Amino acid sequence: MARGLWVMAAVAGVQAALAAQRPNILFALADDWSYGHAGAYGCAWVKTPAFDRVARAGVLFTQAYTPTAKCAPSRASILTGRNPWQLKAAANHWCYFPPEFTTYAEALAVSGYEVGMTGKGWAPGVAKDAAGRQRQMAGRPFNRRTLEPPAGGIGKNDYAANFEAFLEQVPADRPWCFWYGSTEPHRGYEYGSGAAKGGKRTDQIPRVPGYWPDTERVRQDLLDYAFEVEHFDRHLGRMLETLERRGLLENTLVVVTGDNGMPFPHSKGQTYRDSNHLPLAVMWPRGTRAPGRTVDDYVCFIDLAPTFLEAAGVAWGQTGMAPAQGRSLLEILMSDRAGRVVAARDCVLVGRERNDIGRPNDAGYPVRGIVQDGLLYLHNFEPSRWPACNPETGYLDVDGSPTKSEVLAARGDPAGRRFWEACFGRRGREELYDLSADPDCLANRIATDGRAAALKARLFKELAEQGDPRALGQGDVFDAYPHAHDRMRGFYEQWQRGTAPRADWVNPSDFEEPSKLDSR
Repeated sequence: MARGLWVMAAVAGVQAALAAQRPNILFALADDWSYGHAGAYGCAWVKTPAFDRVARAGVLFTQAYTPTAKCAPSRASILTGRNPWQLKAAANHWCYFPPEFTTYAEALAVSGYEVGMTGKGWAPGVAKDAAGRQRQMAGRPFNRRTLEPPAGGIGKNDYAANFEAFLEQVPADRPWCFWYGSTEPHRGYEYGSGAAKGGKRTDQIPRVPGYWPDTERVRQDLLDYAFEVEHFDRHLGRMLETLERRGLLENTLVVVTGDNGMPFPHSKGQTYRDSNHLPLAVMWPRGTRAPGRTVDDYVCFIDLAPTFLEAAGVAWGQTGMAPAQGRSLLEILMSDRAGRVVAARDCVLVGRERNDIGRPNDAGYPVRGIVQDGLLYLHNFEPSRWPACNPETGYLDVDGSPTKSEVLAARGDPAGRRFWEACFGRRGREELYDLSADPDCLANRIATDGRAAALKARLFKELAEQGDPRALGQGDVFDAYPHAHDRMRGFYEQWQRGTAPRADWVNPSDFEEPSKLDSR
């Protein structure tokens, strides 16, 4: 039997078996966790024994991407199986989520699953149904059990205890789906906590990315980030132990990832490798062949909802959900191959619309891109705009941090200007990066590498097929969608009048006068 037909037959067999006993689903999502920062990827300065356990018992993915590197639109893709540009207002951060788009959690809830969550689900924004009722996008919240945080900036939610509270009320004969949405390693951090409370040393970090200055403050900032990743992982470990103790682990599909890149300049909210490339490990003891494999297929967050529904034996067409753009990962889990498994998984699309406010008329910074064969091609639709929001409003598309302050301080030094250019400077209309030679995306090859034309052609062909308004010349619709945070709406115009509210995610030192930047 041909390998493709064998995989299809295997998947069909598993689906038949699932009709008798549907799997439980545990989805663990860290807030702002970048690819590579886990032991399973060979990282020594971030300790993740629980994630590593999932990788050993299942499949570790090396080319997993979110289609957009900001919380709300990234999570919208997870929940719906569609790219942000297929979700109308949900392509933006802090949006009004369109009631017409059903989530996989809502679909499972009406298909016999007990559905719950703890921590952060879909956010930030407003999500109500057509009747104006608040939606439970990721499930019923369980957040009452708390703990004493190990450091400032870490929340009080005892995620693992709240997972236990959820399990305690699930009927014994009912399958369940649970969303563990940690708010770590989202900022802010307690400066120095990684060293003082985590026992970490700055010399354990092998390299600082080339788009930041290699200073003590930057390295301390990285250690503090690592300390919060480890907090997320400890709760995941407790959840796995709970499942094992209750005899539930064997038939639980466990998926572990982060929603977008780390909350540092050039990463979160942007469209470079470290923005969209994310950790991903999947285990399902009863449903995974050949555990311990590493898979190099390009996979995307839009594949997660189809995976959950197929594993649950729920036909997509019966859910009321809009057609999925992604495809189930079961074909990979059911395979016994490592490396490249499914030839058709040869690229992913990325992009962004309005992330945070801070430009005139609440405008976004629209980008579309494609990652294929180790190349990243980006098309910036409005290169005259500031990619990280306007300097005079504090570069609001980048969270305030010691690293951000170091980049801004280095701009006055001729040798440090390059860091500011990489993180905050204006960009050309097109960018092309060779990710194997230049993972930091610092050397734009658009003028010298002839491969860009084919990548651009494929990108825009696929976007047009997906009905992306940007590809159809109707991209202004994304800027017309209102910001859902009433106080922040029209922030730039409020700033001009001197009435803008305080944007508490940036530092006072982040504000710069554009006339002094001497930028291109």
